[in-house]
Amino acid sequence: MAHDPAIGIHDLSFATTEFVLPHTALAAYNGTDVGKYHKGIGQQSMSVPAADEDIVTIGAAAAAPIIQRHGSDGIRTVIFATESSIDQAKSAGIYVHSLLGLPSATRVVELKQACYGATAAIQFAIGLVRRDPSQRVLVVASDVSKYELDSPGEATQGAAAVAMLVGADPALLRIEEPSGVFTADVMDFWRPNYRDAALVDGQESIGAYLLAVEGSWKDYTEQGGRPLEEFAAFCYHQPFTKMAYKAHRHLLNTCGHDIDEDRVARDLGLTTAYNNVIGNSYTASVYLGLAALLDQADDLTGRPIGLLSYGSGSVAEFFAGTVVPGYRDHLRTEAHREAIDRRTPVDHARYRELHERSFPTDGGDHLTPVETTGPFRLAALRGHKRIYETR
Repeated sequence: MAHDPAIGIHDLSFATTEFVLPHTALAAYNGTDVGKYHKGIGQQSMSVPAADEDIVTIGAAAAAPIIQRHGSDGIRTVIFATESSIDQAKSAGIYVHSLLGLPSATRVVELKQACYGATAAIQFAIGLVRRDPSQRVLVVASDVSKYELDSPGEATQGAAAVAMLVGADPALLRIEEPSGVFTADVMDFWRPNYRDAALVDGQESIGAYLLAVEGSWKDYTEQGGRPLEEFAAFCYHQPFTKMAYKAHRHLLNTCGHDIDEDRVARDLGLTTAYNNVIGNSYTASVYLGLAALLDQADDLTGRPIGLLSYGSGSVAEFFAGTVVPGYRDHLRTEAHREAIDRRTPVDHARYRELHERSFPTDGGDHLTPVETTGPFRLAALRGHKRIYETR
């Protein structure tokens, strides 16, 4: 019997927005001690989309370097994961497919389950590649997290997209077989169709997340997964970076370990570098953690990484990936740092203006101001149709 090829993440690229709001500006406006943000939730700043940016433009910007490097040959599937969708029927991935000039012989679909969607996309992509190892799947996780102004969740907002090429004989991370999954029906975070901003019960959400960590790890071990001690690092979904620390301490407790803060810092420390300046990027969050780890760590060749993906409502999955020899030659560290550094800071008044901006719903012709310097922009809404352009 032929040996199944290793399948996993062959390439990873991320993009974020044109603007950034420092938490110092938010604290100055609302009179909060900035330590509540910097230390309490572990956030320094948050990405803010320009008027002509959305999940499509940042998703396409994340994916374009992958197509540039590898071409589109073999990409017969695009899976777009988001929880801040722009349309109830049409996949945001179809706009990305068009902007990237991908072949018509492609299936495109959008996946939704809160912040967990991208992990589902990767697992489904692995199934497609296993069926035909010559195929590759483009997974795009793109979100703009939005809460009401002056609400408790406001400080955790953010926006980013991570694009990943999933294929056989991957250059970055080989995804391992056992996977632990967990689902529970809880109302910790949700966004009804009639709302632009999500609703969240903060305490309920933390409790639901920790329960999901426990449940998915239990299933992972029952499926024959690795023991805790073998992992070199852990990447968690980061609605705010301190949540990853809470989650990891809970996992250590669950496994009967004493909480050694040096160990916690060693296991997680490098994974929060991008999230703490971008903010919550929902489906992209755990993979921004992976990008930060791979971009910064000493050589991880052959080392297993644990990934815990959590999506409110709730679904979680714990799985492992082994870092592939030569992975450093394929990283996009410089481009990732540039994506963060190129953002223009905005003051609080400008942020509020951008936050409250929305299109009229009259079906008229509504142009957007040219603000982004990124490669793609949302140019207009005409007759209820979104019009995108390449710069």
